[in-house]
Amino acid sequence: MSSPEYSAADETNRRILTIAEDELLGFHRHPFAVIAQRSGLSESIVIQRLRGMLQAGTIRRLRQTLLSTSLADGALLAWQVPEHRLESAYAWLKENDPFTGHVVLRSCNNPEAPGASYRLWTTLKVPTGSGSIQSHCNLIAKHIGASDFIPLPVVGMFALSVGHVKRAGLQPGDKLPEPASMQCPSRPELSEREWQLLLSIKESLQLDEICSDPWQARAHALGMSHEEYCELAEQLDRKKVIGRFATFLDHNGRGGHEAGTRASGLFHWTVPAGYEQQAGSECGRHICMTHCYWRSGGEKLGNAQIMGVVHSKSREGVLAHKAAIDAHLSACNIPILHSTLFWSERAEIRPSEINPSIYQNWLLKMSQISEPDNEI
Repeated sequence: MSSPEYSAADETNRRILTIAEDELLGFHRHPFAVIAQRSGLSESIVIQRLRGMLQAGTIRRLRQTLLSTSLADGALLAWQVPEHRLESAYAWLKENDPFTGHVVLRSCNNPEAPGASYRLWTTLKVPTGSGSIQSHCNLIAKHIGASDFIPLPVVGMFALSVGHVKRAGLQPGDKLPEPASMQCPSRPELSEREWQLLLSIKESLQLDEICSDPWQARAHALGMSHEEYCELAEQLDRKKVIGRFATFLDHNGRGGHEAGTRASGLFHWTVPAGYEQQAGSECGRHICMTHCYWRSGGEKLGNAQIMGVVHSKSREGVLAHKAAIDAHLSACNIPILHSTLFWSERAEIRPSEINPSIYQNWLLKMSQISEPDNEI
């Protein structure tokens, strides 16, 4: 389906995506009605356009996200892999590890900077009670030929908001009126029934589920009424394990290009100990940042603590946003001891699996796959 009607550049679609990408926080019984109300369109038009954009590949998925930092042990991973193994490592992770979400090949803007040799970056979730980040990485390191890896768990989160369409016209330095608040990972106790619902609700919507009552069939599959399903989802929302209901653009295809996401960079900042929360709050208030976290990079990454991602139409645009953030930190009297930029060269973006039973089956499968010859 190649009709311009299903392009992200179409004005009606832009109105829909501006809301649908990241403004529906929490659980909504009738999410398409909410998108329609906020975009000033009819629900039937919203449903028709979203179905069309999904079929056309403008958006790659539409789903209810979860706050997975509250549901599984997770981390950003920096991998050191020999150059000649990078392509095969990238492909292996895409094809064989459903618990690895983002798989990104990066290059550092300064080849001499700390961490420049760590070119493969991934996100990972290990389901509760299934093992550890370290044990998981030890296992896959053997399969991808990694010589080292650096786990970077979240200490605090300041920004997580994809919203590429609404960011298309941003100017460097555009920011929220107040510093971003810091959210810390929590781990609430959940019943088996609550877990069943979470595993049900997180799956991407199929074409026929893009309708007025998208949860009806899923409720039936769990033996619940629509009302019971929605009430339990709302309870889980209050426990702060539900993320947002959102569309996700195809960054590598025309959806990303039309929204101005041709270039992206991962920023690292090192600030003096004690400045982490203030620095993260000031970085995270910049609207250009889709992600902004406090992590602990250690010496191999120049002791960086604040890490975040910015997308733009070009590398020049990414650099302009970076310069504006650096200037703002300086104006706030926050010393920058070190800063690095890692360019994204290619990325596979998908949600990480968090189902413990799937993890156990995966471990069994991995035990039956022979490790490659890792000699150079």
